[in-house]
Amino acid sequence: MRDETVKLRLEAAGEATERPISIAIVAMGGQGGGVLTGWIVQLAENAGWAAQSTSVPGVAQRTGATIYYVEMMQPRDGRRPVLAQMPTPGDVDVVLASEFVEAGRSILRGIVTPDRTTLIASSHRTFAISEKSAPGEGIADNGAIDEAVGVTAEHSIIFDMNALAVANGSVISSAMFGALAASDRLPFGREAYHDVIKAGGKGVAASIQAFDAAFDRARSGPAQPVPEDPAGPVIAPSALAPGAQPQDDGHRLPEARPRGRGALDVAALFHRIDTWLPAQAQPLARAGLAKVVDFQDPAYGSEYLDEVEAINAVDLAAGGTSHGFELTAQAAKYIANAMAYDDVVRVADLKTRSARHGRIGEEIGLRGGQLFATTEYMHPRLEEVAGLLPARLADWLGRHPRLSGWLDRRISKGRRVRTYSPGWFIALYVMGGMRWLRRSSLRHRQETAHRRDWLALATELAPENYELGVEVIKCQRLIKGYSDTHARGQSKFARVTAEIRQIAMRDDAAQWARRLRETGIKDGEGGDLDGLIRTIRSFD
Repeated sequence: MRDETVKLRLEAAGEATERPISIAIVAMGGQGGGVLTGWIVQLAENAGWAAQSTSVPGVAQRTGATIYYVEMMQPRDGRRPVLAQMPTPGDVDVVLASEFVEAGRSILRGIVTPDRTTLIASSHRTFAISEKSAPGEGIADNGAIDEAVGVTAEHSIIFDMNALAVANGSVISSAMFGALAASDRLPFGREAYHDVIKAGGKGVAASIQAFDAAFDRARSGPAQPVPEDPAGPVIAPSALAPGAQPQDDGHRLPEARPRGRGALDVAALFHRIDTWLPAQAQPLARAGLAKVVDFQDPAYGSEYLDEVEAINAVDLAAGGTSHGFELTAQAAKYIANAMAYDDVVRVADLKTRSARHGRIGEEIGLRGGQLFATTEYMHPRLEEVAGLLPARLADWLGRHPRLSGWLDRRISKGRRVRTYSPGWFIALYVMGGMRWLRRSSLRHRQETAHRRDWLALATELAPENYELGVEVIKCQRLIKGYSDTHARGQSKFARVTAEIRQIAMRDDAAQWARRLRETGIKDGEGGDLDGLIRTIRSFD
């Protein structure tokens, strides 16, 4: 039996035609990526084109945005084209990114190329969970993305589309649709885009308004800055919060600013900054003062300035002029952080502020007449509650372990709290107003002792090694939060500063202090503080 090979010849379908237009959209949940995709498909189909869309959803919280992909092409001779389902590096005409880091991710995926792609992206940031939870500075570097855009995209349209959409009562998808129209990468007129939005039937007026604003912004570029008045900076009244007063650098007084005599006291404190502190430290000192007064009262703000001015005196004696008064500037920042520590009063205060309620409403897209409720899990420990007690009473409680253990079991039960229900809101509001207890509390005594020891070490080392003194000031970064987080931070701070004392006489002490601090911040998240300490001790 003879084997025979059967050959089939497929006739060519015809000459290759022009390629389809391809558009990739990367958007996070709730940003209207699906709506935008539907609009683009409808835009093409209204013009008689064939269009196809697919989507690949991301997983978890910002481990990946959903990628929507659209291809469109005019049919030829009654035959519909075969369109791809996923973007291919080198073949994407337009990439739309609803957030700036998502634009960077698109570049990393290779779908933005210098010979073909127009990148349309919003410059605003929505921080990923990994950025928010990082022990140190976990925020992605926008500068690296800026540089990449200039190299990898043929054309780019980048501005804050989210802010523009919100200002026009719409969502970012409308602004991105307008920027796409302005790019001229699709052969459709502006009215065709309007028709698609109108066909949706929901929020038409606001969507068209945001579309037009984005279209005009993309075509005209950023607004030209207003020339500065030689007599001094001009601050528009609309830029100030009610009751706030303009400052030379744009800082304003705290939201909960005292009235009457208290307001005069705060104004005098800001004048004190301008009078006694070097210009290099003034912006941070103003921000720090606002934070501390908001945390407690003007008297506490005066105490804050006492601390900063004491460091400034050390700075002057240590030759701070030649160092740009870095010691004073960093002290202004970190002393404020140390004095505005997290306690149960501050947590309750922040949770009941009207600004928080408004921010949550904006984030979930609350519309007029709608209400929302929040349920939060709270798990206080006896340490947090006892920290608010008068120091002597808290000390007495600490000497009675059976009583404190019983109280801990009663207090530490986790509770789900409906923050904006009348009962819980009133309870939290009352707790948030109990800042008058702070000055006599155990927690305040502990925080004050910590602050004095920390600043004493910095002022001891700065005259001999200016850079090392600055690094010690920055060690306050190790301490944040409350409860277990605060306790772990204090433990790391104690270990790092103890090691700094041991190496203070080394010529490279400042470099090692910096490494100790940064490793301590990342300890357990890619840092090994114990290992670094062993390495340093092995040099002796």
